[in-house]
Amino acid sequence: MSHRIYYADAQQTDFDAVVTGAASLNGRAAVSLDATAFYPLSGGQPCDTGTLGDAFVVDVVESDDGEVWHVLDREIAVGSRVRGAIDRARRFDHMQQHTGQHILSAAFDRLSRARTVGFHLGAAVSTLDLAIHLPAEAVAAAEAEANRVVWEDRPIGIRFVSDTEAAALPLRKEPGRGGTLRVIDVEGYDMSACGGTHVSRTGSVGMIAVLSAERLRGGLRVEFVCGGRALTFLRTFRDAVTGCIRHVSVAPQELPAALERLQAENKEQRKAARDLQERLGDYEAAALAADAEAVSGVRRVVQALDGRDQSMLKSMALAICGAPGFQVALFTTAPPYNAVLARSKDGKSDCAAALKALLAAFGGRGGGKPELALGGGLTGDLAQILAAARAEFGRT
Repeated sequence: MSHRIYYADAQQTDFDAVVTGAASLNGRAAVSLDATAFYPLSGGQPCDTGTLGDAFVVDVVESDDGEVWHVLDREIAVGSRVRGAIDRARRFDHMQQHTGQHILSAAFDRLSRARTVGFHLGAAVSTLDLAIHLPAEAVAAAEAEANRVVWEDRPIGIRFVSDTEAAALPLRKEPGRGGTLRVIDVEGYDMSACGGTHVSRTGSVGMIAVLSAERLRGGLRVEFVCGGRALTFLRTFRDAVTGCIRHVSVAPQELPAALERLQAENKEQRKAARDLQERLGDYEAAALAADAEAVSGVRRVVQALDGRDQSMLKSMALAICGAPGFQVALFTTAPPYNAVLARSKDGKSDCAAALKALLAAFGGRGGGKPELALGGGLTGDLAQILAAARAEFGRT
């Protein structure tokens, strides 16, 4: 069984070891070592990556019997002595996020009696799930409290205790297993059984920033970042805000109101444009009706109209068919084509049947009723589609 160096010293990222076992995991070479500083995927925290000699460690997993397996990009012989090197930046990032979670969870527990029931350390952000829902002001208070503890630069200790000793300690939550427990002690603030990697002082977390909080199954999911990730997000938000205020010419604190105002203005403009389009559509529908082709006592309009979506085509077709004696087939001009088929109430043609025939010939989907049918996704030569529509009206 591998001696886990990170249990006592998470700062150590280089070590020497002997390969004690070899295996194949999901088709890739894997080895076990007599000692390792590599953290395996566990407890919501991703594994470390790095190198063993010339081999790259692409994954680290823990087997059911507690052995640590290092998944490699090439084989290493059993008995080989290797130099291990962990990706320091990745390790330190994980240490910041995991330690920050301990402190933030303790803050929620102390201020609001909100117990943490889940934790996930993601590639960009981390989440913790609380057993109860909290208002925004309670989340902000916990964030402020957690950062107070960070900036006090309290020492963080590691101790190994028995079941009996653990029962006498003020652990934030009851351990999920028995036997010897590894306890992470944030001096005077939080004590939790945990096998992950952590910084040695709270100041190394840098800062804890809550990005969002949303209701989840009666509780609350809190999305947060710590340390270097917080700086990355600050830069992202800064660049986004700077880009926005450059276009709207307001101070940063005035940006939400400015965006709300622009959205309202845009909504009004869209409505005005839609009203104008509908008025134009009425005139265009009247012009199409006036130029309708007379066929066997029916006035027929079969056209492809540029710059019109299916909604506008439907409005125009219904406007034309408001008068008796019309058959109308209107199409968009850009493939894949949308189609609207309609007839007047006194007509006998079946628009749904005509559309079904068009879809069979030119592809697409749609349906409707005898007096109105809508389709989309038609492909092929537009002139042939228009000719087919005229022919189908002639059959129905």
